[in-house]
Amino acid sequence: MDSNTSLEKKYNKWIVILSIAIPVAVAALFGIKLPNVEPLSFLPPIYATVNGLTAVLLVIAVIAIKNKNVVLHERLMKTCIGLSIAFLVMYVAYHMTSDSTVFGGEGAIKYVYYFILITHIILSIAIIPLVLITFVRALSKRFDKHRKIARITFPLWLYVAVTGVVVYLMISPYYS
Repeated sequence: MDSNTSLEKKYNKWIVILSIAIPVAVAALFGIKLPNVEPLSFLPPIYATVNGLTAVLLVIAVIAIKNKNVVLHERLMKTCIGLSIAFLVMYVAYHMTSDSTVFGGEGAIKYVYYFILITHIILSIAIIPLVLITFVRALSKRFDKHRKIARITFPLWLYVAVTGVVVYLMISPYYS
């Protein structure tokens, strides 16, 4: 087994742990309301902007690698991972200090909203192992395998980032 394969195997256990722990922790923390804490009601537009920035940087990163700019691609992808972590921290902090907002739209738009929301949530869970595997394959310099999974990871991550903004824009009129 070469060192790149062993590096990938070393990270596999962490990928599994994080892929389970992150959604479980988010779900658990979602149910916890911090008492006597001012609601962090300023966060939703910030984390929606972070999602939008992630989407833009993902597209630029793909353009960079297609243009053989590996250094820019790598920096942008690391930035996207950092932005996703920042989003997650802000999202959890908001929901630990604020009540969930109910979507107030009616008719067909309500079904559109819930379709986007549900697919966003499901894919935001599914994207965790995909991003981690894609990243580790790049770290391991297994670029053939990296490219194969990146073709799946990119459009799903882009969908999650874009629909995060769409969900925010659709529910923002109903924030109290």
